[in-house]
Amino acid sequence: MSAAPRNILVVAHTGRTDSLEAAVTVCQQLLAAGAVPVLARNERADLLAHCPDLDDKIAILHECVATTELELVIVLGGDGTILRAAEVVRGCSAPLLGINLGHVGFLAESERDDLGEAVRRALLRDYLVEERMALAVRVKLGDEVIYETWALNEATVEKSSRERMLEVVIEVDGRPLSSFGCDGVVMSTPTGSTAYAFSGGGPIVWPTLDALLLVPLSAHALFARPLVVGPDSSLAVEVLARTGGAAVLSADGRRVHDLPPGSRVIVRRSPIPVRLARLHSGPFTDRLVNKFNLPVTGWRGPVGRE
Repeated sequence: MSAAPRNILVVAHTGRTDSLEAAVTVCQQLLAAGAVPVLARNERADLLAHCPDLDDKIAILHECVATTELELVIVLGGDGTILRAAEVVRGCSAPLLGINLGHVGFLAESERDDLGEAVRRALLRDYLVEERMALAVRVKLGDEVIYETWALNEATVEKSSRERMLEVVIEVDGRPLSSFGCDGVVMSTPTGSTAYAFSGGGPIVWPTLDALLLVPLSAHALFARPLVVGPDSSLAVEVLARTGGAAVLSADGRRVHDLPPGSRVIVRRSPIPVRLARLHSGPFTDRLVNKFNLPVTGWRGPVGRE
């Protein structure tokens, strides 16, 4: 009996020449190893326009290969492309291996210069799979659920008009905590603590810690500090009916839903994590130093045996 095909999805930012060229390189390396490169239909068309020689060698996602048949997802781009890939394969077991072609690329595992080596190790299955907490997000208006989604980084309730302030009540575990006017509220995972929550003044939380974060944005209140709660807690933001402006919910900056006055956004830990393929097992501290180019000059290391 012949072995099952090794279907590997390639997700790239095909609007950029460097990303297209990287995708061609990856597909050629996969084909040389006997694996099947899989692309979404529109990205496949862009790739073939750039490299017609790959025609008839690349499978189409959903039409030729289902997400449940994928072994791995190789993502070429920055964090935005990785978030898009996580959305495409949501709920399937294939992990995401990010190769950074963007700026910071905090979710990515390798950099552009390591592309060939990363694919080689992926083909050898020489990686560890790390599961990251995701958020389950529900919007209610009265007793009716009007929208549901999920997020890897954060769910954000924001004002949709510059002229108006958003009036909200924040809630933890079904109990009200404080009300104030603000530009918005970020509810984040530890993974998202280095994204929008970080920009809003929230703490950096190590990804090995199970927790939920709530970070108010430009709040007009004395008690409007970032909060960190346990993984089994629930967070909620209620858009007060007296709010003069409209509000909007954004999940990972990708899935957007308008929020009428009086609506409540409830966030809990999702039962479905996001799986990331890791080639390096170094400490998260080193990732912070490298990605943010933090100054560590003068460090002499631990004294004695700690």
